Amino acid sequence: MDRNGAVVGPLYLFELASSQARYLELRQSTIATNVANANTPGFRARDVEPFNKVLDTVPVRLATTSPSHLQLSAAETDTRAIAKKDSWEVVHSGNSVSLEQEMIKGNDVNRDYSMNSAVVRSFHRMLLSSVKT
Repeated sequence: MDRNGAVVGPLYLFELASSQARYLELRQSTIATNVANANTPGFRARDVEPFNKVLDTVPVRLATTSPSHLQLSAAETDTRAIAKKDSWEVVHSGNSVSLEQEMIKGNDVNRDYSMNSAVVRSFHRMLLSSVKT
């Protein structure tokens, strides 16, 4: 319990951030394999499942700790992404790697890792400042 009598549960943000970092490492490795085999006849480009599918398996409910908090319906809290089909062509050799698409994926991984690091850094600073007081 904190000093206001509220029940304080465990903080899983660091565990979540670590899981996402491992996911991003795996995705970056998969992208690198695709790029390395861009000229290999018959090679099919691979990708890992989106990280939000992992999050969809864990039920996370918004907590209403004050009567002034807004209530959201289940439809408004559904954050699942709509699946999209790859529209990239397969060349005559049967290779489906598109270097442009792989570079876009690599940029997405870089952006996600930067955001992950920034969130963890901010949360760490917040925890340190709460301990100082």
